[in-house]
Amino acid sequence: MSAPSAGTDQDGKMQDERTGKRVLLAKPRGYCAGVDRAVITVEQALEKYGPPVYVRKEIVHNKHVVESLRERGAVFVEEVDEVPEGALVVFSAHGVAPAVHDQAAQRELRTIDATCPLVTKVHKEVNRFDREDYDILLIGHEGHEEVEGTAGEAPHRVQLVDTADDVQRVEVRDPSKVVWLSQTTLSVDETMDRVDQLKERFPQLSDPPSDDICYATQNRQVAVKAMAPECDLVLVVGSTNSSNSKRLVEVALQAGASASYLIDYPSDIDESWLEGVRTVGVTSGASVPDVLVMELLDWLAERGWAEVDEVTTANEKISFALPRELRKDLGKA
Repeated sequence: MSAPSAGTDQDGKMQDERTGKRVLLAKPRGYCAGVDRAVITVEQALEKYGPPVYVRKEIVHNKHVVESLRERGAVFVEEVDEVPEGALVVFSAHGVAPAVHDQAAQRELRTIDATCPLVTKVHKEVNRFDREDYDILLIGHEGHEEVEGTAGEAPHRVQLVDTADDVQRVEVRDPSKVVWLSQTTLSVDETMDRVDQLKERFPQLSDPPSDDICYATQNRQVAVKAMAPECDLVLVVGSTNSSNSKRLVEVALQAGASASYLIDYPSDIDESWLEGVRTVGVTSGASVPDVLVMELLDWLAERGWAEVDEVTTANEKISFALPRELRKDLGKA
């Protein structure tokens, strides 16, 4: 996406010779495999069974995606008791506690579980450490749906650690049998800061058997870190209830960007943010379709930021199969 007027600045980077303006576009960005799977699940359910298809909570944390699915016949509810008995309900990518499955069964609901497999992995880790009688310290943000679902696997064993103050409030039965786990969409740096604080209190604290922070969250943060030092402004496309999108804003600022903001659409931009800006970094959270990023690039191009250089730090090739309940019925078709 370059034009004949492109020149090279002192850092050897492409810039528009007329304006000195450029965009650095992070890759990877946008949809991760778990989000892609969840969105396709609702789309396929609507196609196979017809509307309405009920969805507990937002299928993924993105305003555009939710509105698009609502227009096609998805009905979003807060809890399963809002779903008519016998109807079909899809559980979101963030996962649910066993109690939610039980409530759905009591109402004889047909269910499709679109929980991201990486979230399911953390649920299984909670189950394992509960069986082994560990105290489980879950690093995550209070009130987030993923945290509620994960903690719900063993509420008698899990203690949430969100802030530094929470670290001091933790109480364990046996300091030699304590493990930490984490919400998958956190900032890597933030999580390890909390782990270090916990290990000061509990030197025998066990690490999870595998990295809980999702590969897509890490990859998007690495890409932002790579471009942020060169950016006067980083725009992150994502919704305010998206944990991983909000973390990208924080990571951009910590990595050296002069300013960074979270937006759903170009209309959210205050044009004063662009005053004196030459290099704009652009990325998007893991629940954001790339069409929204393309709209932002078009908006920037209209204002002189037409040169776009992609900053690639990883190539993602991971994909997940659709939920088995849906695959079974699609197979019959």
